[in-house]
Amino acid sequence: MKLNVALLGFGNVGRALAELLLDRWNILRQDYDIDLRVVGISTGSHGHVINPAGLDLRAALEIVRAGERLDVLHEGQPPEDTSQFLAECPADLIFESIPTNPHNGQPAYAYLFGALERGIHVVTSNKGPVAFGYRELSALAERQGIGFFFESTVMDGAPVLAVGREGLPATRIERVRGIFNSTTNYILTRMEQELLSFEEALAAAQQIGIAETDPTLDIDGWDSAIKTVILANVLMGADLRPVDVDRRGIRDITLADVQEAGMAGERIRLICEAARLPDGSVSASVTPRRVPMDDILAGITGTTSLVEFETDTLRRLTLVEYDPGPDTTAYGMLADMINITRGRHRQRI
Repeated sequence: MKLNVALLGFGNVGRALAELLLDRWNILRQDYDIDLRVVGISTGSHGHVINPAGLDLRAALEIVRAGERLDVLHEGQPPEDTSQFLAECPADLIFESIPTNPHNGQPAYAYLFGALERGIHVVTSNKGPVAFGYRELSALAERQGIGFFFESTVMDGAPVLAVGREGLPATRIERVRGIFNSTTNYILTRMEQELLSFEEALAAAQQIGIAETDPTLDIDGWDSAIKTVILANVLMGADLRPVDVDRRGIRDITLADVQEAGMAGERIRLICEAARLPDGSVSASVTPRRVPMDDILAGITGTTSLVEFETDTLRRLTLVEYDPGPDTTAYGMLADMINITRGRHRQRI
């Protein structure tokens, strides 16, 4: 099948996705009968480009790495903004990976809603639109008979949502627990292993590029809260928003706290949890907790992540993703695209 795709966002994840598409181009054609063509790329800082005949992805990557604008690849007057790009780009599927807005999911929510309204499949790694608009966006996609997949919003490319959606039929998820934020886990690990202060461990995370200059989303627990909401809403039927999460980050954790926990045979981890209450509703929390060394969460160190399901049929099911990065996030998006072309969005699991 011929498939025209566009990339909305060309930062670390978008570029990793472009590299992955180039690497798997022949596999997509030979094993999945996907005749792929990238017909557009839209960025916040490098302009927008559309070519219905297909773009040279390698050239686009080189241009952006050189700090130049993609407009040079566009014939004629390039789109002035993202809205014009989406209106004019002849894509069958859009990969969206622009920065997350933790307050309302905009403008990505509006971009994705508009694409779905026009009958365009959507694959996103952006947590915001899913946390704030999962029900509305999924319902719109179902009405249109198109795909809206977002595996990479939780634990990068690990098939967490796919396991819940397709691997656990006729069961009821009672609790989801885990470590979903790599940055905070890295900070806590450095504090434990090297006796660094919180400030020193944060600086180390910023130095290697896993923490932003403004690390608020990570260290105050917002990123973890958003991911917890996605799992609760998608897999447990909740209707939560990030502000509904009982949230506390690791900003106030001191080296003394870490050492005290260690002396007691425990480790501090930022634990994310969504649990079903007796009345059927779902509560969610993100909070630093001391966990005993024999708890599987205590063994999760560095940038590794974990999710644990408890269901009414399987006592516990655990997935661990070791050392994720933009390439693993990109893989989750690639898998979503393949599953859409296989019609997985049309099947009732």
